[in-house]
Amino acid sequence: MKSRMDEFRRILRSVPPMPAALLILSVVGMNLLANKSINTGVDWLALDCGILFSWLTFLTMDILTQSCGPKAATAVSLTALALNLFMALLFFLGSRIPGVWGESFVEGSEGIINTALNNTFGGTWYIILGSSIAFAASALLNNFLNYGIGRRLKGSRGFGTFALRAYVSTFLAQFADNLIFALLVSRIFFGWTMVQCLTCALTGAVLELLFEVFFSPLGYRVSRRILERGEAYASAREESA
Repeated sequence: MKSRMDEFRRILRSVPPMPAALLILSVVGMNLLANKSINTGVDWLALDCGILFSWLTFLTMDILTQSCGPKAATAVSLTALALNLFMALLFFLGSRIPGVWGESFVEGSEGIINTALNNTFGGTWYIILGSSIAFAASALLNNFLNYGIGRRLKGSRGFGTFALRAYVSTFLAQFADNLIFALLVSRIFFGWTMVQCLTCALTGAVLELLFEVFFSPLGYRVSRRILERGEAYASAREESA
């Protein structure tokens, strides 16, 4: 057990800090903004504002996988998940501290707005649990699927290879993330049908893939820059292979 923890810490120390920080921040932001639904005007299309961050989460995982290996990307993903749970705890404690939110000063509605804001930041246990399980599963799928596709392409490092690995792994992992969350939370607690769960998972994955496609040239340049540093991250790539 100690040797595994030592390896885990060694891999984390070898990961470039900026992509790791972006991954952690995006996971926290994604789960916070997931509290706000998007009015799409279509009954069968359910989206939330967490999508503004989710593309960044998966893009940074793709960058880390292709530059440092799947173990390194997964180590940072699990660290991001743990830190998100810690932040959720702090948000919950903050929501329980007596006081008034600045945005609640609306004559006649102060109490309602203040309670709503406390509930938004305090979170709901089954939503936090469902999103955590969904993210852990999708992160593993994304990182090792991305790596597996790369191995079949025999080490090619052009943009086409980066894009193929990222697009396939992102779409399937995002679909899995959305579906797992829908089955664990939306179906059980909100009465969604299986068709609604599948439709939401598919449409969400397609939209999140479009974000990935748009920002993938930037992700490729960052990945190449990390790889060009050579020896600085060589140990992480070897341990993560």
